[in-house]
Amino acid sequence: MNMQPFAKQVGIPVLLVLLLAGGFLLGRITGSETATIAQQEAPATEREILYWQAPMDPTEIYNSPGKSKMGMDLVPVFKDESASESNGTISIDPWIVQNMGVRTSHVQRMDFSRIIRTVGEVQYDEERLYLVNAKVSGWIEILYVNFVGDEVQEGDPLMEIYSPELVSTQQEYLLALKNYRSLAESSIPSIRADAEKLLASARKRLEYWDIPSSEIEHLAQSGEVKKTILLEAPATGIVVKRNAIEGAYIKAGMDLFEIADLRTVWVHASFYDNEVPWIAEGQSVKMELSYLPGKTYSGWVSYVYPYLREKARDVHVRLIFSNPDLDLKPGMYANVELQGKVVPDALLVPSEAVIRSGARAIVFVVRGEGRFEPREVLIGQEGGPGNRYVQVVAGLSGGEEVVTSAQFMLDSESRLQEAIQKMLHGQDPLESQPVNEKEESTSDSISSAPHDRMGLQHQ
Repeated sequence: MNMQPFAKQVGIPVLLVLLLAGGFLLGRITGSETATIAQQEAPATEREILYWQAPMDPTEIYNSPGKSKMGMDLVPVFKDESASESNGTISIDPWIVQNMGVRTSHVQRMDFSRIIRTVGEVQYDEERLYLVNAKVSGWIEILYVNFVGDEVQEGDPLMEIYSPELVSTQQEYLLALKNYRSLAESSIPSIRADAEKLLASARKRLEYWDIPSSEIEHLAQSGEVKKTILLEAPATGIVVKRNAIEGAYIKAGMDLFEIADLRTVWVHASFYDNEVPWIAEGQSVKMELSYLPGKTYSGWVSYVYPYLREKARDVHVRLIFSNPDLDLKPGMYANVELQGKVVPDALLVPSEAVIRSGARAIVFVVRGEGRFEPREVLIGQEGGPGNRYVQVVAGLSGGEEVVTSAQFMLDSESRLQEAIQKMLHGQDPLESQPVNEKEESTSDSISSAPHDRMGLQHQ
């Protein structure tokens, strides 16, 4: 008789019986020891339990232990571990705070301003633009300025015009002068007065045609009628327009030259409407050109235009700069930097400390010992050193410490605890029971109720 198959048939059932018996005895011993230890430690570690919470869903809470909807054991939340206070303050373990990388900064009081950077375009100084035109009709006999861009000095000749009207007026002036000289010794006062008036009228006509006084005096002394009239430059500058051609016929009032004095230029800069409150006339401005690095020009705000350009949604501001070397040429683009108006003794926090939700602004105030209080604040303009600060109008005091990083995680924890508190006050937790391990049915938990009925609305 072969004994090996028989031994295998008998040995396997015996081994299973021995394993089951050993496990039963070990469980009895372990359970007894665990119960004994729990009974010994219970009085020493007795703590008040607020509620029971699902480990995977903090909003699923019950009033007694049991199983969650996912079949996991509920976790107790003790009163001394409650992370939320009545004002929304949350408590976090210091080592967790360190791992989260929480940084803080103090609320400061300082003179508050803002640096505004924009782009401007160099343009002519409209107060230094000069038009040259003739007040008589005639022909251009001689042209002294032949091209645009020529630089002229005040009093330089521009051109000579032949005008029959001017010739006849000179002759009338000489006749009136001769008549006045012959009647100057008359014994009749009225005759002398009429002769004097006639001479003054002829001279005034020449002056109205912009004939220089020196030319009129030369005409009176020489008695020679000049064929042409000389037009001179009214100011020093650059010829930017020329409509005169030698030999052409011109009419009275026709614009012949336009001269621009570029020793001073305007810069038109565009600012957004929210930057306009920082700008005032007389403020100093700095400007740089991208093609002249390292050179800075200093100017000032001359005028803030009183309207908004609808398409660009910006406001034009006129800046004035001195340009003695004529480096600034109309049409150039420049980088403009303006130091805004100063708000004295303003309350400031770093911009990154503020959580903006659209309807309100929140900062987290450090209360010490791992406690953080969410507080609603009223904020103003951004600015300060590096434009990295925001003005606090209400909600904070000088010297308080606020969180500048990881505050979004704190905000999530605060909102979670706030939602749980609303749920606890909105429905009695005794009405909801955990899942019974021996039954198939599941009782409704607080979190299974509709959010609008339980007040679970994240603000």
